[in-house]
Amino acid sequence: MASPSNQRYLSIGEVLSLLVAEFPDVTISKIRFLESQGLISPERTPSGYRKFYDEDVDLLRVILTEQQENYLPLKVIRNRLESGQIDPTGEHLRPAPWDQGNTDTTNEIIVPADVPDDRVAAHPSATQASTTSSPSAPTDGATTQLMPGVTLGRSEFCALVSMTDDELTRLEDYGVITPGDDHGYDAHAVAIAKPAVAFLRAGIEARHLRQWRTAAEREVSLYEQLIIPRLRHRDPRAREQAQAELRRLDGLGAELRSALTQHALANYFTR
Repeated sequence: MASPSNQRYLSIGEVLSLLVAEFPDVTISKIRFLESQGLISPERTPSGYRKFYDEDVDLLRVILTEQQENYLPLKVIRNRLESGQIDPTGEHLRPAPWDQGNTDTTNEIIVPADVPDDRVAAHPSATQASTTSSPSAPTDGATTQLMPGVTLGRSEFCALVSMTDDELTRLEDYGVITPGDDHGYDAHAVAIAKPAVAFLRAGIEARHLRQWRTAAEREVSLYEQLIIPRLRHRDPRAREQAQAELRRLDGLGAELRSALTQHALANYFTR
């Protein structure tokens, strides 16, 4: 974005101070995250610091408003900005609420700006698209996943997984979903939320979903008894072997759970 050389700019911290009263969920990490998704593109100083001009702040305010009021996924906001449906200057009328049925099925990986390309390429979702879907699973039309290191605020998380704030509260009350120390929601929370909210809408209450977390914690506790001493070994090779064994046990656990569930349900599918 071209800006006059004499126009005063703001630092990312100053932008945060300007917006936080209006958008309590906004953080520096969230602003960087929006940049990584191509929604904003602030200039940089020679030393690499971001420079936010009035136009950048106006654009940020529009994006955050669309998320807060319309719960729009970032991809939809980006498309609206590019097509001119959303005008950051506020001179044009706001568009009608988003039609969730009018989306494509492109897989999308959310990547923070400072993640190296080799880490992106190594992420499973970068090379292997999901092959299963559920018509009852909440989705914005894409299999969206967060890269490690990315966390979302509450409203952005709810928008991403098509969950209401009340549904998130119920899942948190029973420990099905737990925010991080920074009160943000990471890739694990996204992965848990999608099936969890689908279960809620199928009539299974949050208190019953707690048993899945309890079972998972018991399973991990069993693995820890076998693996933790080896993970603390001074030899890096021994630690790598322990991690490989932990992944193997995790895979075996998933395989056993699936087999046991299919066996228990077999009578309902016999002819």
